[in-house]
Amino acid sequence: MGASVYLSKPGVLCAAGSNADELWNSVTDGKQDGIRKVTALNGKTFFAGRIADDVLCKPSSARYDMRIMRIEELCLRQIESDIERVKTLYGAEKIGVCVGSCDNGTEFSLAGHRTYFKSGSFPSDYSLEIQGADYVAAFIREKYLLSGPCLTFSTACSSSAGAIVKAAELLKSGICDAVIAGGVDIASDTVLMGFDSLEAVSSEITNPFSKNRHGITLGEAAAFFVMTRDMPEGNAPFARLLGWGESADAYHMTSPEPGGDGAFRAMKSALASAGLNAADVDYINLHGTGTKFNDSMEAKAVDALFGARETPVLCSTTKPLTGHTLGAAGALEAAVCFLSIVNNIGKAAGEIKLPVQVWDGVQDEQLPFLNIVSKGKNCAAGKVRVCMSNSFAFGGANSSLILGL
Repeated sequence: MGASVYLSKPGVLCAAGSNADELWNSVTDGKQDGIRKVTALNGKTFFAGRIADDVLCKPSSARYDMRIMRIEELCLRQIESDIERVKTLYGAEKIGVCVGSCDNGTEFSLAGHRTYFKSGSFPSDYSLEIQGADYVAAFIREKYLLSGPCLTFSTACSSSAGAIVKAAELLKSGICDAVIAGGVDIASDTVLMGFDSLEAVSSEITNPFSKNRHGITLGEAAAFFVMTRDMPEGNAPFARLLGWGESADAYHMTSPEPGGDGAFRAMKSALASAGLNAADVDYINLHGTGTKFNDSMEAKAVDALFGARETPVLCSTTKPLTGHTLGAAGALEAAVCFLSIVNNIGKAAGEIKLPVQVWDGVQDEQLPFLNIVSKGKNCAAGKVRVCMSNSFAFGGANSSLILGL
């Protein structure tokens, strides 16, 4: 893989916490306070991971003030000192931006189209610019006066994992000396109603890998890292992106390849790029959406790659705590892996904590066994130095990241 790629402590905002430390407390304690009942425009009620309105603030430099920009603004403020540090070190032209997101201004576009259908014209302040995929990345570039590459990735649930991969490639190529990378997405009415039309939304809080699972719980989040080739200065916590793997099985527009071949190839490629074996991975943050087919194929893929280990690899999905945050999921769950590594440095085996999966504990006997870290169950980890984060999206856009020390 060549030179190391370092990740700063992430900025985080989601239903499970307003910063990285709050997120860590929630995922290790199994707190589901941020999963709430919400009512969409069609009158249907859903469970969703929602960020409290009172923590959000108006973006400082956005041309359009909307929910997704308020979430992104507050998240970026958490890593602003790191952004300004690398800007001073390397110059604005050597700092890139890579953002994963699936939202294209739905908050404004939905209202704008309702006005259009009613009156025959859009509101006077409506602009197609807000529906451009690039807006969430352009906002960062403009906010911090950067002039390096500015890219947005929209590959559904693997969007921000792909953004992190591209950031690493920009660093390794020498095109950039630092990259602000991550993702942001919202659980808008369009998203809630769209997934409901696919019959993919659970009527209860999502229950992944259970025999009794009924689908996903959606959520919203932002998570961003400052990524560099140089180790962060001082005593700031950091982890390295050891490797990554991507695949595109293109089996179906929404349904995953049933055997898990695409997921398997992404994970296997990640291990190969990191120069690691399956036995080296201490924890996997599973994609774990709670749908029948996605959980099935992921369990098969994990078993195919890790099933021969003497000790089953520890794993969990944190989506019952955050909701499925779509384009932000890859970055948010990479942040969970980052915290799993840095918060367990120097801990004895009995002191180690890992993210727990809140579920009913009834494993689906039709799926291969998964060694799931559950609430109230000792995680039994001797060390946490290498973590894998999986993101498997619509259209077979699969990504797997490996973080370590």
